Amino acid sequence: MPDDKSSSAKKRLDQVNSHLTSPKLPPDYSDVLDQIHTLRTIAATPDPTRRGLIRQKQAGKLWVRERLDLLLDRDSFREIGSVSGTVIWEKTGPMREKPASFIPSNNVQGMGKLRGRRVLLTADDFSLRSGHADGATAGKTIYLEKLALALKLPVVKLVDGSSGGGSVTTIRTAGWSYLPYVSMYRHVVDQLNQGIPNLGAVVGPAIGLGAARVVSCHFSVMAADVGALFNAGPEVVKEATFEEDLDFQTLGGPMIHCTNGTIDNLAANEAECYEQIRTVLSFLPNSGREAPPTITSEDPEDREDEALRRIIPRRPTRMYNPRVIITTVVDRDSWFEIGPLWGRTAIGGLARLGGRPIGVISLNCEVNGGALDAAASQKLTRLLKLCDVMNLPILQFIDVPGYAIGTAAERAATMRWGVELGKAYFSTTTPLFNVITRRAYGVAGGLMLGARDPVMQVAWPSGQWGSLPLEGGIEVAHRHELREAEKTGQKAARYEELEEEYRRLMNPVRTANAFGVEEIIDPKDTRRVCCSWACHVYESMIPERLENRATGKIHPVFA
Repeated sequence: MPDDKSSSAKKRLDQVNSHLTSPKLPPDYSDVLDQIHTLRTIAATPDPTRRGLIRQKQAGKLWVRERLDLLLDRDSFREIGSVSGTVIWEKTGPMREKPASFIPSNNVQGMGKLRGRRVLLTADDFSLRSGHADGATAGKTIYLEKLALALKLPVVKLVDGSSGGGSVTTIRTAGWSYLPYVSMYRHVVDQLNQGIPNLGAVVGPAIGLGAARVVSCHFSVMAADVGALFNAGPEVVKEATFEEDLDFQTLGGPMIHCTNGTIDNLAANEAECYEQIRTVLSFLPNSGREAPPTITSEDPEDREDEALRRIIPRRPTRMYNPRVIITTVVDRDSWFEIGPLWGRTAIGGLARLGGRPIGVISLNCEVNGGALDAAASQKLTRLLKLCDVMNLPILQFIDVPGYAIGTAAERAATMRWGVELGKAYFSTTTPLFNVITRRAYGVAGGLMLGARDPVMQVAWPSGQWGSLPLEGGIEVAHRHELREAEKTGQKAARYEELEEEYRRLMNPVRTANAFGVEEIIDPKDTRRVCCSWACHVYESMIPERLENRATGKIHPVFA
Protein backbone atom coordinates (compact mmCIF):
# COMPACT_ATOMS: atom_id res chain seq x y z
CA MET A 1 0.00 0.00 0.00
CA PRO A 2 2.82 2.53 0.83
CA ASP A 3 4.40 1.68 -2.50
CA ASP A 4 1.14 2.64 -4.29
CA LYS A 5 1.02 5.99 -2.50
CA SER A 6 4.63 6.66 -3.41
CA SER A 7 4.00 5.82 -7.05
CA SER A 8 0.95 8.10 -7.20
CA ALA A 9 2.86 10.98 -5.64
CA LYS A 10 5.72 10.54 -8.11
CA LYS A 11 3.32 10.68 -11.08
CA ARG A 12 1.82 13.88 -9.77
CA LEU A 13 5.28 15.46 -9.33
CA ASP A 14 6.16 14.44 -12.88
CA GLN A 15 3.01 16.14 -14.19
CA VAL A 16 3.80 19.37 -12.34
CA ASN A 17 7.40 19.28 -13.55
CA SER A 18 6.30 18.79 -17.17
CA HIS A 19 4.10 21.87 -16.95
CA LEU A 20 6.90 23.94 -15.48
CA THR A 21 9.47 22.86 -18.06
CA SER A 22 7.18 22.93 -21.17
CA PRO A 23 7.74 25.58 -23.89
CA LYS A 24 6.38 28.88 -22.60
CA LEU A 25 3.49 30.34 -24.67
CA PRO A 26 2.97 34.10 -24.85
CA PRO A 27 0.68 35.29 -22.06
CA ASP A 28 -1.11 37.74 -24.38
CA TYR A 29 -2.05 35.24 -27.12
CA SER A 30 0.08 37.16 -29.58
CA ASP A 31 0.85 33.91 -31.38
CA VAL A 32 -2.85 33.43 -32.21
CA LEU A 33 -3.21 37.09 -33.17
CA ASP A 34 -0.20 36.74 -35.46
CA GLN A 35 -1.85 33.80 -37.20
CA ILE A 36 -5.04 35.81 -37.71
CA HIS A 37 -3.05 38.78 -39.02
CA THR A 38 -1.18 36.54 -41.47
CA LEU A 39 -4.38 35.01 -42.82
CA ARG A 40 -6.08 38.39 -43.17
CA THR A 41 -3.06 39.81 -44.96
CA ILE A 42 -3.04 36.93 -47.44
CA ALA A 43 -6.79 37.31 -48.07
CA ALA A 44 -6.53 41.06 -48.64
CA THR A 45 -3.42 40.96 -50.86
CA PRO A 46 -3.94 40.15 -54.53
CA ASP A 47 -1.60 37.51 -55.93
CA PRO A 48 -0.69 38.68 -59.46
CA THR A 49 0.54 35.20 -60.36
CA ARG A 50 -2.73 33.45 -59.52
CA ARG A 51 -4.46 32.20 -62.64
CA GLY A 52 -7.93 33.16 -61.43
CA LEU A 53 -6.92 36.75 -60.72
CA ILE A 54 -5.21 37.05 -64.11
CA ARG A 55 -8.40 35.81 -65.78
CA GLN A 56 -10.48 38.25 -63.73
CA LYS A 57 -8.41 41.20 -64.91
CA GLN A 58 -8.35 40.00 -68.52
CA ALA A 59 -12.17 39.95 -68.42
CA GLY A 60 -12.17 43.62 -67.42
CA LYS A 61 -13.51 42.90 -63.95
CA LEU A 62 -12.46 44.29 -60.60
CA TRP A 63 -11.12 42.03 -57.88
CA VAL A 64 -13.56 41.54 -55.03
CA ARG A 65 -11.63 43.77 -52.59
CA GLU A 66 -11.41 46.50 -55.22
CA ARG A 67 -15.19 46.32 -55.54
CA LEU A 68 -15.63 46.89 -51.82
CA ASP A 69 -13.39 49.95 -52.01
CA LEU A 70 -15.39 51.32 -54.94
CA LEU A 71 -18.82 50.64 -53.43
CA LEU A 72 -18.48 51.46 -49.73
CA ASP A 73 -17.63 54.61 -47.82
CA ARG A 74 -13.89 54.85 -47.17
CA ASP A 75 -12.59 52.62 -44.34
CA SER A 76 -16.12 51.55 -43.35
CA PHE A 77 -15.89 47.82 -44.19
CA ARG A 78 -15.75 45.37 -41.29
CA GLU A 79 -15.43 41.79 -42.48
CA ILE A 80 -17.32 38.85 -41.03
CA GLY A 81 -15.55 35.51 -41.43
CA SER A 82 -12.28 37.16 -42.45
CA VAL A 83 -10.16 34.02 -41.94
CA SER A 84 -12.61 31.45 -43.24
CA GLY A 85 -11.11 29.28 -45.94
CA THR A 86 -8.67 26.41 -46.43
CA VAL A 87 -5.38 26.53 -44.49
CA ILE A 88 -2.35 24.24 -44.64
CA TRP A 89 -0.55 24.48 -41.31
CA GLU A 90 3.20 24.13 -40.77
CA LYS A 91 4.46 22.94 -37.39
CA THR A 92 7.17 25.24 -36.01
CA GLY A 93 7.77 23.67 -32.61
CA PRO A 94 6.05 22.03 -29.65
CA MET A 95 2.47 23.36 -29.56
CA ARG A 96 3.35 25.92 -32.25
CA GLU A 97 2.34 26.23 -35.90
CA LYS A 98 1.92 28.83 -38.62
CA PRO A 99 -0.09 29.03 -41.86
CA ALA A 100 1.98 27.66 -44.74
CA SER A 101 -0.70 28.48 -47.32
CA PHE A 102 -4.21 29.90 -47.29
CA ILE A 103 -6.99 29.87 -49.85
CA PRO A 104 -9.66 32.30 -48.55
CA SER A 105 -13.35 31.64 -48.86
CA ASN A 106 -14.44 32.93 -52.24
CA ASN A 107 -17.34 34.86 -50.75
CA VAL A 108 -16.45 38.01 -48.81
CA GLN A 109 -19.03 39.21 -46.31
CA GLY A 110 -19.29 41.92 -43.74
CA MET A 111 -20.70 45.29 -42.76
CA GLY A 112 -20.02 48.72 -44.24
CA LYS A 113 -21.62 52.04 -45.06
CA LEU A 114 -23.20 53.53 -48.17
CA ARG A 115 -23.34 57.32 -47.86
CA GLY A 116 -23.39 56.89 -44.11
CA ARG A 117 -26.05 54.15 -44.13
CA ARG A 118 -24.96 50.91 -42.48
CA VAL A 119 -25.47 47.85 -44.69
CA LEU A 120 -24.56 44.19 -44.78
CA LEU A 121 -22.69 43.04 -47.84
CA THR A 122 -21.85 39.80 -49.62
CA ALA A 123 -19.51 39.73 -52.62
CA ASP A 124 -18.26 36.82 -54.73
CA ASP A 125 -14.59 36.30 -55.56
CA PHE A 126 -14.76 34.73 -59.02
CA SER A 127 -10.96 34.54 -59.14
CA LEU A 128 -11.11 31.62 -56.68
CA ARG A 129 -12.68 28.44 -58.11
CA SER A 130 -14.83 30.59 -60.44
CA GLY A 131 -17.12 31.40 -57.55
CA HIS A 132 -18.14 27.81 -56.85
CA ALA A 133 -18.91 26.69 -53.31
CA ASP A 134 -16.20 26.02 -50.77
CA GLY A 135 -16.35 24.80 -47.23
CA ALA A 136 -17.24 28.19 -45.78
CA THR A 137 -19.50 29.83 -48.34
CA ALA A 138 -22.79 28.15 -47.45
CA GLY A 139 -22.39 28.75 -43.73
CA LYS A 140 -21.37 32.39 -44.25
CA THR A 141 -24.27 33.01 -46.62
CA ILE A 142 -26.88 31.62 -44.24
CA TYR A 143 -25.35 33.53 -41.33
CA LEU A 144 -25.51 36.85 -43.16
CA GLU A 145 -29.14 36.32 -44.19
CA LYS A 146 -30.05 35.61 -40.57
CA LEU A 147 -28.03 38.61 -39.40
CA ALA A 148 -29.96 40.91 -41.72
CA LEU A 149 -33.21 39.75 -40.13
CA ALA A 150 -31.84 40.21 -36.61
CA LEU A 151 -30.27 43.64 -37.17
CA LYS A 152 -32.88 44.93 -39.65
CA LEU A 153 -30.16 46.13 -42.02
CA PRO A 154 -30.19 46.32 -45.84
CA VAL A 155 -28.24 43.69 -47.76
CA VAL A 156 -26.15 44.41 -50.87
CA LYS A 157 -25.22 41.40 -53.01
CA LEU A 158 -22.45 41.60 -55.61
CA VAL A 159 -22.81 38.44 -57.67
CA ASP A 160 -19.95 37.12 -59.78
CA GLY A 161 -20.23 33.34 -59.83
CA SER A 162 -22.50 30.75 -58.29
CA SER A 163 -22.72 32.36 -54.82
CA GLY A 164 -22.59 29.08 -52.96
CA GLY A 165 -23.83 26.85 -55.74
CA GLY A 166 -21.86 23.65 -56.01
CA SER A 167 -19.95 21.93 -58.78
CA VAL A 168 -19.38 18.29 -59.59
CA THR A 169 -16.06 18.45 -57.77
CA THR A 170 -18.03 18.79 -54.53
CA ILE A 171 -19.11 15.17 -54.96
CA ARG A 172 -15.52 14.06 -55.35
CA THR A 173 -14.36 16.02 -52.32
CA ALA A 174 -17.16 14.87 -50.04
CA GLY A 175 -17.31 11.33 -51.33
CA TRP A 176 -21.06 11.44 -51.72
CA SER A 177 -23.73 13.37 -53.60
CA TYR A 178 -25.98 15.68 -51.58
CA LEU A 179 -29.61 16.74 -51.98
CA PRO A 180 -29.55 20.40 -53.15
CA TYR A 181 -31.48 22.12 -50.39
CA VAL A 182 -31.35 25.92 -50.53
CA SER A 183 -31.42 26.55 -46.80
CA MET A 184 -30.82 30.29 -46.98
CA TYR A 185 -33.82 31.04 -49.17
CA ARG A 186 -36.44 31.05 -46.40
CA HIS A 187 -34.47 33.85 -44.72
CA VAL A 188 -34.32 35.79 -47.99
CA VAL A 189 -38.10 35.58 -48.37
CA ASP A 190 -38.53 36.82 -44.80
CA GLN A 191 -36.30 39.80 -45.58
CA LEU A 192 -38.20 40.64 -48.76
CA ASN A 193 -41.56 40.62 -46.98
CA GLN A 194 -40.30 42.51 -43.94
CA GLY A 195 -39.09 45.31 -46.20
CA ILE A 196 -35.40 44.80 -45.44
CA PRO A 197 -33.85 46.14 -48.67
CA ASN A 198 -32.14 43.52 -50.82
CA LEU A 199 -30.13 45.19 -53.57
CA GLY A 200 -28.16 43.11 -56.07
CA ALA A 201 -25.62 43.78 -58.82
CA VAL A 202 -24.55 41.36 -61.54
CA VAL A 203 -20.85 42.11 -62.01
CA GLY A 204 -19.82 38.91 -63.77
CA PRO A 205 -21.46 35.65 -64.80
CA ALA A 206 -24.27 34.96 -62.31
CA ILE A 207 -24.92 31.23 -62.46
CA GLY A 208 -27.50 28.96 -60.83
CA LEU A 209 -27.93 29.91 -57.18
CA GLY A 210 -26.03 33.15 -57.76
CA ALA A 211 -28.51 34.09 -60.48
CA ALA A 212 -31.43 33.20 -58.19
CA ARG A 213 -30.01 35.30 -55.36
CA VAL A 214 -29.72 38.50 -57.39
CA VAL A 215 -33.06 38.03 -59.20
CA SER A 216 -34.73 37.62 -55.79
CA CYS A 217 -33.66 41.11 -54.72
CA HIS A 218 -36.00 44.08 -54.39
CA PHE A 219 -33.82 45.81 -56.97
CA SER A 220 -31.21 44.41 -59.34
CA VAL A 221 -28.81 45.95 -61.84
CA MET A 222 -26.38 44.45 -64.36
CA ALA A 223 -23.06 45.85 -65.59
CA ALA A 224 -23.28 45.97 -69.40
CA ASP A 225 -19.56 45.35 -69.94
CA VAL A 226 -19.06 42.31 -67.70
CA GLY A 227 -22.49 41.06 -66.53
CA ALA A 228 -24.37 37.94 -67.61
CA LEU A 229 -26.91 35.66 -65.99
CA PHE A 230 -28.06 32.12 -66.71
CA ASN A 231 -29.31 28.91 -65.16
CA ALA A 232 -26.33 27.03 -66.55
CA GLY A 233 -23.27 28.01 -68.56
CA PRO A 234 -22.62 27.49 -72.28
CA GLU A 235 -20.99 24.06 -71.88
CA VAL A 236 -23.85 22.63 -69.83
CA VAL A 237 -26.38 24.14 -72.27
CA LYS A 238 -24.52 22.61 -75.20
CA GLU A 239 -24.81 19.12 -73.71
CA ALA A 240 -28.46 19.56 -72.72
CA THR A 241 -29.98 21.44 -75.68
CA PHE A 242 -27.32 21.05 -78.41
CA GLU A 243 -27.06 24.83 -78.77
CA GLU A 244 -23.50 25.58 -79.85
CA ASP A 245 -21.25 28.63 -80.14
CA LEU A 246 -22.87 30.35 -77.17
CA ASP A 247 -20.95 32.80 -75.02
CA PHE A 248 -21.99 34.57 -71.82
CA GLN A 249 -23.48 37.55 -73.67
CA THR A 250 -25.56 35.61 -76.21
CA LEU A 251 -26.78 33.19 -73.56
CA GLY A 252 -27.69 35.64 -70.81
CA GLY A 253 -26.21 39.08 -71.35
CA PRO A 254 -27.81 42.43 -70.52
CA MET A 255 -29.65 42.71 -73.84
CA ILE A 256 -31.55 39.58 -72.84
CA HIS A 257 -32.19 39.98 -69.13
CA CYS A 258 -32.49 43.76 -68.86
CA THR A 259 -35.17 43.70 -71.57
CA ASN A 260 -37.23 40.75 -70.31
CA GLY A 261 -37.56 41.87 -66.68
CA THR A 262 -35.25 39.32 -65.08
CA ILE A 263 -32.94 42.18 -64.06
CA ASP A 264 -34.44 45.59 -63.33
CA ASN A 265 -31.83 48.00 -64.65
CA LEU A 266 -28.82 48.21 -66.94
CA ALA A 267 -25.62 50.05 -66.00
CA ALA A 268 -22.68 50.85 -68.22
CA ASN A 269 -20.13 49.36 -65.81
CA GLU A 270 -19.51 48.35 -62.21
CA ALA A 271 -19.13 51.92 -60.97
CA GLU A 272 -22.56 52.84 -62.36
CA CYS A 273 -24.05 49.69 -60.81
CA TYR A 274 -22.88 50.82 -57.39
CA GLU A 275 -24.16 54.35 -57.92
CA GLN A 276 -27.61 52.99 -58.80
CA ILE A 277 -27.58 50.87 -55.65
CA ARG A 278 -26.69 53.91 -53.54
CA THR A 279 -29.48 55.89 -55.18
CA VAL A 280 -32.16 53.24 -54.65
CA LEU A 281 -31.14 52.74 -51.03
CA SER A 282 -31.54 56.47 -50.40
CA PHE A 283 -35.30 56.09 -50.99
CA LEU A 284 -35.78 53.05 -48.74
CA PRO A 285 -36.01 52.49 -44.97
CA ASN A 286 -33.85 49.90 -43.21
CA SER A 287 -36.96 47.80 -42.80
CA GLY A 288 -40.73 47.97 -43.06
CA ARG A 289 -40.85 48.95 -39.40
CA GLU A 290 -39.59 52.42 -40.36
CA ALA A 291 -40.74 55.29 -42.53
CA PRO A 292 -38.75 56.00 -45.69
CA PRO A 293 -35.95 58.54 -45.08
CA THR A 294 -36.88 62.12 -45.90
CA ILE A 295 -34.41 64.83 -46.89
CA THR A 296 -34.48 68.60 -47.14
CA SER A 297 -35.57 69.74 -50.60
CA GLU A 298 -34.65 73.10 -52.09
CA ASP A 299 -37.31 72.70 -54.78
CA PRO A 300 -40.34 74.81 -53.74
CA GLU A 301 -43.43 72.70 -53.11
CA ASP A 302 -45.65 75.38 -54.66
CA ARG A 303 -43.59 75.60 -57.84
CA GLU A 304 -45.82 76.08 -60.91
CA ASP A 305 -45.14 75.10 -64.51
CA GLU A 306 -47.51 76.43 -67.13
CA ALA A 307 -45.93 74.15 -69.76
CA LEU A 308 -48.04 71.32 -68.27
CA ARG A 309 -51.13 73.05 -69.66
CA ARG A 310 -49.91 72.34 -73.19
CA ILE A 311 -48.28 68.93 -72.92
CA ILE A 312 -51.44 66.88 -73.62
CA PRO A 313 -52.37 67.31 -77.32
CA ARG A 314 -55.93 68.37 -78.11
CA ARG A 315 -56.08 65.65 -80.77
CA PRO A 316 -56.71 62.42 -78.83
CA THR A 317 -54.61 60.30 -81.19
CA ARG A 318 -51.44 62.33 -80.76
CA MET A 319 -48.74 61.25 -78.35
CA TYR A 320 -46.55 63.11 -75.82
CA ASN A 321 -43.59 62.31 -73.56
CA PRO A 322 -45.00 61.24 -70.16
CA ARG A 323 -41.58 61.40 -68.49
CA VAL A 324 -41.69 65.18 -68.90
CA ILE A 325 -44.76 65.25 -66.65
CA ILE A 326 -43.03 63.10 -64.03
CA THR A 327 -39.82 65.12 -63.91
CA THR A 328 -41.75 68.39 -63.87
CA VAL A 329 -43.94 67.44 -60.92
CA VAL A 330 -41.48 65.62 -58.62
CA ASP A 331 -38.48 67.23 -56.93
CA ARG A 332 -35.82 68.25 -59.43
CA ASP A 333 -33.24 65.52 -60.12
CA SER A 334 -35.01 63.03 -57.85
CA TRP A 335 -36.55 60.78 -60.52
CA PHE A 336 -35.04 57.27 -60.70
CA GLU A 337 -36.63 54.91 -63.20
CA ILE A 338 -36.81 51.16 -62.56
CA GLY A 339 -37.07 48.79 -65.53
CA PRO A 340 -36.87 51.31 -68.39
CA LEU A 341 -35.94 48.63 -70.96
CA TRP A 342 -38.80 46.19 -70.37
CA GLY A 343 -42.57 46.43 -70.01
CA ARG A 344 -42.17 49.72 -71.84
CA THR A 345 -45.89 50.53 -72.15
CA ALA A 346 -45.63 51.38 -68.43
CA ILE A 347 -43.20 53.61 -66.56
CA GLY A 348 -42.29 53.07 -62.93
CA GLY A 349 -39.72 54.31 -60.48
CA LEU A 350 -38.89 56.28 -57.37
CA ALA A 351 -38.82 60.02 -56.72
CA ARG A 352 -39.44 62.61 -54.01
CA LEU A 353 -42.08 65.25 -53.30
CA GLY A 354 -40.77 67.93 -50.96
CA GLY A 355 -37.96 65.57 -49.95
CA ARG A 356 -40.38 62.71 -49.18
CA PRO A 357 -39.75 59.41 -51.05
CA ILE A 358 -42.57 58.08 -53.23
CA GLY A 359 -43.17 55.50 -55.92
CA VAL A 360 -44.27 56.78 -59.32
CA ILE A 361 -46.43 54.98 -61.91
CA SER A 362 -47.32 56.22 -65.37
CA LEU A 363 -48.43 54.75 -68.67
CA ASN A 364 -46.35 55.41 -71.76
CA CYS A 365 -48.51 56.49 -74.68
CA GLU A 366 -45.43 56.52 -76.93
CA VAL A 367 -45.31 52.70 -76.84
CA ASN A 368 -48.37 50.88 -78.16
CA GLY A 369 -50.51 53.85 -77.20
CA GLY A 370 -49.93 53.11 -73.52
CA ALA A 371 -52.11 49.99 -73.55
CA LEU A 372 -51.24 47.70 -70.64
CA ASP A 373 -49.61 44.54 -71.94
CA ALA A 374 -48.41 41.46 -70.04
CA ALA A 375 -44.88 42.74 -69.39
CA ALA A 376 -46.05 46.18 -68.25
CA SER A 377 -48.53 44.56 -65.87
CA GLN A 378 -45.76 42.43 -64.38
CA LYS A 379 -43.52 45.46 -63.95
CA LEU A 380 -46.19 47.51 -62.20
CA THR A 381 -47.15 44.56 -60.00
CA ARG A 382 -43.56 44.30 -58.82
CA LEU A 383 -43.35 48.05 -58.15
CA LEU A 384 -46.62 48.08 -56.21
CA LYS A 385 -45.36 45.30 -53.95
CA LEU A 386 -42.00 47.01 -53.50
CA CYS A 387 -43.66 50.25 -52.42
CA ASP A 388 -46.02 48.36 -50.12
CA VAL A 389 -43.29 46.57 -48.14
CA MET A 390 -41.19 49.76 -48.02
CA ASN A 391 -44.09 52.05 -46.92
CA LEU A 392 -43.69 54.23 -50.01
CA PRO A 393 -46.83 56.13 -51.07
CA ILE A 394 -47.47 56.05 -54.81
CA LEU A 395 -48.23 58.88 -57.22
CA GLN A 396 -49.96 57.72 -60.43
CA PHE A 397 -50.28 59.62 -63.69
CA ILE A 398 -53.22 57.94 -65.38
CA ASP A 399 -53.46 57.75 -69.16
CA VAL A 400 -54.53 54.19 -69.90
CA PRO A 401 -56.60 53.24 -72.95
CA GLY A 402 -57.14 49.74 -71.54
CA TYR A 403 -55.40 46.41 -71.93
CA ALA A 404 -53.39 45.63 -75.04
CA ILE A 405 -55.45 43.84 -77.70
CA GLY A 406 -54.74 41.62 -80.68
CA THR A 407 -53.32 38.15 -81.24
CA ALA A 408 -49.88 38.99 -79.80
CA ALA A 409 -51.50 40.32 -76.64
CA GLU A 410 -53.65 37.23 -76.28
CA ARG A 411 -50.69 34.89 -76.75
CA ALA A 412 -48.77 36.77 -74.08
CA ALA A 413 -51.56 36.14 -71.53
CA THR A 414 -52.29 39.86 -71.18
CA MET A 415 -55.53 39.35 -69.27
CA ARG A 416 -53.95 36.94 -66.79
CA TRP A 417 -51.14 39.33 -65.98
CA GLY A 418 -53.53 42.27 -66.05
CA VAL A 419 -55.67 40.55 -63.42
CA GLU A 420 -52.54 39.84 -61.36
CA LEU A 421 -51.87 43.57 -61.48
CA GLY A 422 -55.42 44.17 -60.31
CA LYS A 423 -54.86 41.79 -57.39
CA ALA A 424 -51.74 43.74 -56.46
CA TYR A 425 -53.65 47.02 -56.51
CA PHE A 426 -56.36 45.67 -54.24
CA SER A 427 -54.14 43.60 -51.90
CA THR A 428 -51.60 46.34 -51.22
CA THR A 429 -52.42 49.13 -48.80
CA THR A 430 -49.83 51.84 -49.37
CA PRO A 431 -51.48 55.24 -50.07
CA LEU A 432 -52.22 56.07 -53.73
CA PHE A 433 -52.82 59.42 -55.37
CA ASN A 434 -54.13 59.59 -58.94
CA VAL A 435 -53.59 62.40 -61.40
CA ILE A 436 -55.80 61.60 -64.41
CA THR A 437 -53.93 63.30 -67.22
CA ARG A 438 -55.91 61.90 -70.14
CA ARG A 439 -57.53 58.49 -70.67
CA ALA A 440 -58.98 56.05 -68.14
CA TYR A 441 -60.83 53.27 -69.96
CA GLY A 442 -62.06 49.77 -69.33
CA VAL A 443 -61.05 47.21 -66.72
CA ALA A 444 -57.45 48.40 -66.73
CA GLY A 445 -58.46 51.98 -65.97
CA GLY A 446 -60.91 50.86 -63.32
CA LEU A 447 -58.35 48.73 -61.50
CA MET A 448 -55.75 51.47 -61.46
CA LEU A 449 -58.18 54.15 -60.30
CA GLY A 450 -60.37 52.42 -57.77
CA ALA A 451 -58.06 50.37 -55.55
CA ARG A 452 -58.46 52.64 -52.51
CA ASP A 453 -61.64 53.76 -50.78
CA PRO A 454 -62.01 56.66 -50.71
CA VAL A 455 -59.95 57.40 -53.79
CA MET A 456 -57.60 60.37 -53.62
CA GLN A 457 -57.29 61.96 -57.04
CA VAL A 458 -57.59 64.95 -59.30
CA ALA A 459 -58.09 65.22 -63.05
CA TRP A 460 -56.69 67.48 -65.69
CA PRO A 461 -58.96 69.31 -68.18
CA SER A 462 -57.66 66.84 -70.79
CA GLY A 463 -59.30 63.92 -69.02
CA GLN A 464 -61.25 61.31 -71.00
CA TRP A 465 -62.87 58.22 -69.50
CA GLY A 466 -65.45 55.54 -69.96
CA SER A 467 -65.90 51.86 -70.62
CA LEU A 468 -64.43 52.04 -74.12
CA PRO A 469 -62.51 54.63 -76.18
CA LEU A 470 -64.56 56.34 -78.88
CA GLU A 471 -62.20 54.97 -81.53
CA GLY A 472 -63.86 51.64 -82.26
CA GLY A 473 -66.52 52.17 -79.63
CA ILE A 474 -68.77 54.16 -81.98
CA GLU A 475 -68.43 51.46 -84.63
CA VAL A 476 -69.54 48.80 -82.13
CA ALA A 477 -72.39 50.72 -80.52
CA HIS A 478 -73.84 52.08 -83.79
CA ARG A 479 -73.04 49.23 -86.14
CA HIS A 480 -76.54 48.90 -87.64
CA GLU A 481 -77.06 52.65 -87.96
CA LEU A 482 -73.74 53.14 -89.73
CA ARG A 483 -74.41 50.23 -92.09
CA GLU A 484 -77.68 51.80 -93.11
CA ALA A 485 -75.99 55.16 -93.63
CA GLU A 486 -73.35 53.46 -95.76
CA LYS A 487 -76.03 52.35 -98.22
CA THR A 488 -76.77 56.00 -99.02
CA GLY A 489 -73.16 57.12 -98.89
CA GLN A 490 -73.69 58.96 -95.60
CA LYS A 491 -71.60 56.78 -93.28
CA ALA A 492 -68.69 59.23 -92.89
CA ALA A 493 -71.01 62.17 -92.24
CA ARG A 494 -73.05 60.21 -89.71
CA TYR A 495 -69.94 58.96 -87.95
CA GLU A 496 -68.67 62.53 -87.68
CA GLU A 497 -71.99 63.65 -86.19
CA LEU A 498 -71.91 60.87 -83.62
CA GLU A 499 -68.29 61.54 -82.71
CA GLU A 500 -68.99 65.26 -82.24
CA GLU A 501 -71.94 64.49 -79.98
CA TYR A 502 -70.00 62.03 -77.84
CA ARG A 503 -67.01 64.32 -77.47
CA ARG A 504 -69.32 67.12 -76.34
CA LEU A 505 -70.93 64.81 -73.77
CA MET A 506 -67.50 63.61 -72.62
CA ASN A 507 -66.45 67.07 -71.54
CA PRO A 508 -64.81 66.36 -68.15
CA VAL A 509 -66.69 69.28 -66.64
CA ARG A 510 -69.93 67.35 -67.18
CA THR A 511 -68.43 64.47 -65.16
CA ALA A 512 -67.49 66.92 -62.40
CA ASN A 513 -71.06 68.33 -62.49
CA ALA A 514 -72.29 64.85 -61.56
CA PHE A 515 -69.44 64.40 -59.03
CA GLY A 516 -68.16 61.58 -61.17
CA VAL A 517 -64.72 63.08 -60.69
CA GLU A 518 -63.88 64.88 -57.48
CA GLU A 519 -61.89 67.84 -58.78
CA ILE A 520 -60.39 69.14 -62.01
CA ILE A 521 -57.26 71.20 -61.50
CA ASP A 522 -55.09 73.50 -63.56
CA PRO A 523 -52.14 71.29 -64.66
CA LYS A 524 -49.67 73.98 -63.58
CA ASP A 525 -50.75 73.40 -59.97
CA THR A 526 -50.10 69.65 -60.01
CA ARG A 527 -46.86 69.77 -58.01
CA ARG A 528 -48.44 71.85 -55.26
CA VAL A 529 -51.40 69.46 -54.97
CA CYS A 530 -49.19 66.36 -54.98
CA CYS A 531 -46.76 67.79 -52.42
CA SER A 532 -49.66 68.65 -50.14
CA TRP A 533 -50.87 65.04 -50.38
CA ALA A 534 -47.38 63.66 -49.69
CA CYS A 535 -46.99 65.94 -46.67
CA HIS A 536 -50.23 64.66 -45.17
CA VAL A 537 -49.30 61.04 -45.89
CA TYR A 538 -45.98 61.34 -44.08
CA GLU A 539 -47.41 63.29 -41.16
CA SER A 540 -50.55 61.24 -40.54
CA MET A 541 -50.89 58.08 -42.61
CA ILE A 542 -47.38 56.62 -42.45
CA PRO A 543 -47.24 56.70 -38.60
CA GLU A 544 -50.59 54.88 -38.48
CA ARG A 545 -49.36 52.40 -41.07
CA LEU A 546 -46.23 51.63 -39.03
CA GLU A 547 -48.38 51.02 -35.98
CA ASN A 548 -50.63 48.68 -37.97
CA ARG A 549 -47.62 46.72 -39.22
CA ALA A 550 -46.20 46.46 -35.71
CA THR A 551 -49.49 45.11 -34.35
CA GLY A 552 -50.02 42.72 -37.25
CA LYS A 553 -53.07 44.44 -38.74
CA ILE A 554 -51.45 44.59 -42.16
CA HIS A 555 -48.97 42.16 -43.69
CA PRO A 556 -47.36 43.51 -46.87
CA VAL A 557 -45.97 40.79 -49.12
CA PHE A 558 -43.27 41.12 -51.77
CA ALA A 559 -42.45 37.45 -52.32
